[in-house]
Amino acid sequence: MRLNKRNRAPLHTATIRVGPAGWSYPDWAGYAYPSPRPKGFHEVSYLAEFFDTIEINTSFYNPIRPEHARLWVQRVSENTSFKFAAKLWQRFTHDSSAAPPSAEDENQVRAGFDVLRDAGKLGAVLLQFPFSFHYTAETSAYLAAVLHRFADYPLVVELRHNTWNSPAIFDLLRNAGAGFCNIDQPVIGKSIEPSAQVTSAVGYVRLHGRRYDTWFSDDPATPSHERYNYLYSEQELQPWAERTSQIAEAAREVYVITNNHYQGKGAVNALQLISMLKESKVKVPEPLRQRYPELEKIASEKRKSPTLFELGKPR
Repeated sequence: MRLNKRNRAPLHTATIRVGPAGWSYPDWAGYAYPSPRPKGFHEVSYLAEFFDTIEINTSFYNPIRPEHARLWVQRVSENTSFKFAAKLWQRFTHDSSAAPPSAEDENQVRAGFDVLRDAGKLGAVLLQFPFSFHYTAETSAYLAAVLHRFADYPLVVELRHNTWNSPAIFDLLRNAGAGFCNIDQPVIGKSIEPSAQVTSAVGYVRLHGRRYDTWFSDDPATPSHERYNYLYSEQELQPWAERTSQIAEAAREVYVITNNHYQGKGAVNALQLISMLKESKVKVPEPLRQRYPELEKIASEKRKSPTLFELGKPR
């Protein structure tokens, strides 16, 4: 959808799905998720009540097991608009010093992705490259080879170094039928800046937060989650709502992923973006609503009375 400047009504030019990156975070207990969890609770089913996408994070660390993929498909079945985005295994994007990925590595990746795709639930496969992956003739050739290898999937490429901000690279992605991932990250040195590029039928946005103090920190005393411990203000989100609407004018599907995950902050900002794009109130998880009072004004349902357990919890 995009915003009609005259009457402010949303115009549907693409399907826009907004949701968080990942779902398995211990710090989400009592924030995004109820605590204690009710019987039969599952994170994916719960999030699919509020979001039309989640970016699978575990597939970056290890290929998805087919039985897990089948379970996740079942978990989101009640939301017919839902599609997963999924990261490609880091073996293909981060292990440059190791031996080239093998055919068996590729088969392991495909085993899980194919289950999602066959069920119509795989919206995008994200190739996330690190900041250290700079543009050279060699790295460009490597990227082209990976794109060719997985060309039958809806691919999107995240590049964090601004040497990739080049018409030649955008042409490479277009020719490969791959999307460009527009990111919000701390802009330090040669970090790539915010954009609204579209190079395929899939538009993509990822918001990482703006923790300038911890983004490149290698201090062992700094917890890893502090990189993503950031809550965007509405004023900071508004330009991304506008970029998303712009992207939707040129793409068929758009995915907006909030990766500022600590204590459910990404879920908060995802809900706010959905409300901005739809120009309406949205369904809000009750635990998140109680932790983040800024959600009150966009919540479509009346607030539930807190339980005795919730009243006794530290804030």
